[in-house]
Amino acid sequence: MALLNATLPWNVSLDINNGYIESNFSGDTQPTVKNWAALFILVIIFFTVAGNILVIMAVSIESKLHNATNYFLCSLAVADMLVGFLVMPASLITILYDHTWPLSEQLCPMWLFLDVLFSTASIMHLCAISLDRYIGIRNPIKYSRSNSLCKALIKIISVWTISIVLSLPIPIMGFQDKQKVFVNGTCALNEPRFVLVGSSVAFFCPLVIMVVCYCLTLRDLQKHSSSFPQESKNSKHSSGEISSTSLLKSGSSSKKSTFPINKRLFGGPRDQGKRGMMQAIKNEQRASKVLGIVFFLFLVMWCPFFITNVLIAICQDCNAHLYTLINIFVWVGYVSSGVNPLIYTLFNETYRQAFARYLQCKYHEEKKPKTITTR
Repeated sequence: MALLNATLPWNVSLDINNGYIESNFSGDTQPTVKNWAALFILVIIFFTVAGNILVIMAVSIESKLHNATNYFLCSLAVADMLVGFLVMPASLITILYDHTWPLSEQLCPMWLFLDVLFSTASIMHLCAISLDRYIGIRNPIKYSRSNSLCKALIKIISVWTISIVLSLPIPIMGFQDKQKVFVNGTCALNEPRFVLVGSSVAFFCPLVIMVVCYCLTLRDLQKHSSSFPQESKNSKHSSGEISSTSLLKSGSSSKKSTFPINKRLFGGPRDQGKRGMMQAIKNEQRASKVLGIVFFLFLVMWCPFFITNVLIAICQDCNAHLYTLINIFVWVGYVSSGVNPLIYTLFNETYRQAFARYLQCKYHEEKKPKTITTR
């Protein structure tokens, strides 16, 4: 076929034989597009890592936060910090490369493994906190005697072990068959049966347990509160001072912080014992509200991702539209890893004061000198 050169008003040369189109615009230089989304994601990554490091430091240093629930929250902060340190940067790179995987193919299964591991660990930690608090409130005396740092660590290790076992099949499948972890050049799990089973076991079932335990805990707290109607009114003035120093105390951190069945635990007059029990209930109610916010935000931020993930596994013909949604929902879930430190800062004075000191490189609270009064 003969070469056809047609000079058009905007100087476009057509070569039909080679299928080549050459454009010679008067101003070929295109303005550089600023990627504001990438900059926003970098900010999210920074605050996720920094905020959770502050939580870990606070639980490790502050003696007021040394209880079972805060140890769980510290372990949860480790998972959230690793999300910001290991998972989010790789996800950002895929966004810059139009959601294709630019790194080594061997790294894709490992990245998916870490992604699923940390999200599973987060829901398992929240589920364990719900169970732990409900058991502590249901049987406070027995629980307070059996609770210890060693047993809290065993529970945390169990949570991580379960999370690793549930996530381990991903790299095994990925290394055996690359098609299980690649979809059109995108690093994504491509095994519908595993997605359905994994989402049910690692997210939806623990979520149901967490919600049920939290509702039962609130019900028991309401029952205890209704048992002391007069003391409830009298303790409103003093509840703020005590609860502000004990954020998220589990129902078992001390015998006085639980709901004693036997009034002799207080070892004082009857009225004083009632006030102490009512104060403990108030502290637990405040802690439950903070944990309720953590649970609710985790639910709102991760449910869209897992629901869409299940729909992709079920509906093979509508993947094109759902993949666009899941790329958005996954980052909504990632943001939840950086939200928890903000919640602790807003709702608890102990964390707030500790964070303020750490940012000033003051890692221990300054002891006020004792004043000696003379008559």
